[in-house]
Amino acid sequence: MDLAKLIDHTVLLPDCSSEDIEALCEEAHKHRFAAVCVPPYFVRDVVRKLEDSPVRVATVIGFPMGYACTPAKVEEVKRAIEEGVDEVDVVINICAVKNGHWAYVKNDIESMTMATHARGKVIKVILEVGLLDEEEIKQLCEICNQVGVNFVKTSTGLNGGATVEVISMLREQLNDQIKIKASGGIRNREAAEALIEAGAARLGTSAGTEIIK
Repeated sequence: MDLAKLIDHTVLLPDCSSEDIEALCEEAHKHRFAAVCVPPYFVRDVVRKLEDSPVRVATVIGFPMGYACTPAKVEEVKRAIEEGVDEVDVVINICAVKNGHWAYVKNDIESMTMATHARGKVIKVILEVGLLDEEEIKQLCEICNQVGVNFVKTSTGLNGGATVEVISMLREQLNDQIKIKASGGIRNREAAEALIEAGAARLGTSAGTEIIK
């Protein structure tokens, strides 16, 4: 299994440095990872560093809490794409989910998806499964099916990680066209391969180089 092609090599720490980002890009280019995922602040530099590389550039939207208002998140999407990203990882509004405001949740996801797809880019919707119950996850999967997102992602990595059980449940609930990105706590090859076998098509991790070794 060529795991490198399935890894989003990631640095999203609040205190990450330009040196951290430089190393991330060098490792991603060397190992031909699927993408790098970096804070919006570094997008312009990363796009420039990887302009001659097949590695895609991703950033996060509404990260990590997701409860910014929808117009603000849409503007984040537009700005990121203007600066050159190929993919956006967007956080749902968990507050709205927990209050049962499903129309708001759907509009939030749909608005960000439309802004992304209108510019020909890829959207990954972060559910933060560690904060959700099974019924909430199923409802969110149905919304993602209706909207037609590209990926559903398990978590930001700040509130629990990906498990085989969660990936299997998501795969059962999602349309075949929607891929799954496992994220959070993926530190070794054994865990990575188990998640792929359960149905994940992409892995978000800061341990990409360790995993492929």
